[in-house]
Amino acid sequence: MLNFLKTFRNDEDGAVTVDFVVLTAAIVVLGLAIGVALSNGAETLAGKIEKNLVETTIPAGE
Repeated sequence: MLNFLKTFRNDEDGAVTVDFVVLTAAIVVLGLAIGVALSNGAETLAGKIEKNLVETTIPAGE
């Protein structure tokens, strides 16, 4: 029984699994945050381009 307790105390497989789960979750959250930031910037840029295209007039006969 004492040998089992020593082995259980020294076994770190569970701790490594928890570390990888936490790191994976952090990477996913970071990826989502970057995606949202890029999406908002792209929408703003597209809106500016659309505004300029609508306001641009081409003189007749040229």
